[in-house]
Amino acid sequence: MNKITNSPIGIFDSGIGGTSIWKEIYTLLPNEHTIYLADSINAPYGQKSKEEIIHLSKKNTEFLLNKNAKIIVVACNTATTNAIKYLREHYDVPFIGIEPAIKPASLQTQTNVIGILATKGTLNSELFEKTSSLLDNNITIIEQVGEGLVDLIERGLINTPQMDLLLKKYINPMLHKKADCIVLGCTHYPYLIDAIKRITGNSVQLIDSGEAVAKQTQNVLEQHHLLNTTKTKTASHLFYINKNKAVLENILKTINPSLIVNELSF
Repeated sequence: MNKITNSPIGIFDSGIGGTSIWKEIYTLLPNEHTIYLADSINAPYGQKSKEEIIHLSKKNTEFLLNKNAKIIVVACNTATTNAIKYLREHYDVPFIGIEPAIKPASLQTQTNVIGILATKGTLNSELFEKTSSLLDNNITIIEQVGEGLVDLIERGLINTPQMDLLLKKYINPMLHKKADCIVLGCTHYPYLIDAIKRITGNSVQLIDSGEAVAKQTQNVLEQHHLLNTTKTKTASHLFYINKNKAVLENILKTINPSLIVNELSF
């Protein structure tokens, strides 16, 4: 067995949200080992400066490289839009980034109005501005900073009155302006789909990047001859977190009860 192809996929996020990406990779690529790093103590990245985000992304990357990651998925929209260019220039492994799925939303909207729910760091980034500027001029984009949402998710307060109040505050103005697609521009937000649907009903499409990111990870592994083609029933999945370990454990229990979370000072 090739030692490199048997090395793990490294994944990091500013907390537990990137597990929505990990889940898609885990489902699509069952032979692959994975290592997930949740930097929850510094969540959310979206309120930090570009310099801080690059510093934290470097730290996360080096942690995963020290665990022999063969590829790194930046499972954070804010880290992607602010730091992935730097990471690709300074580290000799492939990086998979994530950005809000604006283009798919633009192809699916019937009202030509799209809502983007994301962090401040993502919406203010050069990459987001560049991507959104490529859209048809007929499409109206409603940008909304989801302030407070990541904090509640990190504390395990998803289905709570506090969350419902915030979501109504952010989602209702989009509905009033006839948005029929809402892009979930943060990897934490797929955990809010049920709560958002209680507000929107079935009249709005909620679009996230998870499945597309998993497919892109597969494509890049194939291009670099890094895909683990050895079938195994014992692929290892390591999880590390530096705050609120129980919240991550509760999320993972719904996917695979045997998954273990390691707490670390990081």
